[in-house]
Amino acid sequence: MKIYTRTGDQGETSLFGGQRVAKDHDRIEAYGTIDELNAVLGVAQAELAAEGDPGELAPLLDRLQHQLFDLGAELAAPSPEKQGTDLLGDPQVEELESEIDRLEEKLPPLTQFILPGGTLAASHLHVARCVCRRAERLIVALGHHEAVRDTPIRYVNRLADLLFVVARVANQAAGRPDVPWQKTTAAS
Repeated sequence: MKIYTRTGDQGETSLFGGQRVAKDHDRIEAYGTIDELNAVLGVAQAELAAEGDPGELAPLLDRLQHQLFDLGAELAAPSPEKQGTDLLGDPQVEELESEIDRLEEKLPPLTQFILPGGTLAASHLHVARCVCRRAERLIVALGHHEAVRDTPIRYVNRLADLLFVVARVANQAAGRPDVPWQKTTAAS
């Protein structure tokens, strides 16, 4: 099988099920952003390995990458229930919540806003969080004119929260404290 098909040379692509749409269709934007998020998580995984991942984050991020692939498949299908791509549900959303709770127990409580950054791995995780929020907005936008189950929206909402916590854990594991936001004072 060749990697190129030439079927997209006119600015269209096929959804799961065969329907052809423009490459800038809301559905393509949504699942393309999920793919981008998955790639950013891959970079974060590589950096965590280089930094000496404390051991608990790699399996979590690996699981998330597989779930993001499932989510992309759902978003690529106009009828996910009919096409069998509605793979994520309440258990996966609840798993994200459990991971947030578990990891937050290890962190000092937040008393103020923090800046994204710290180690390179944590910085990539913050980028992933931002891409996740963009994916959430695009899935919501898609839902304004096409049927979208509520699970994808809930999943990416919790996932963004989890990525924030994972970035903090990555910094903590590397001995880097959170960087508190310092409000800019008005110029005189």
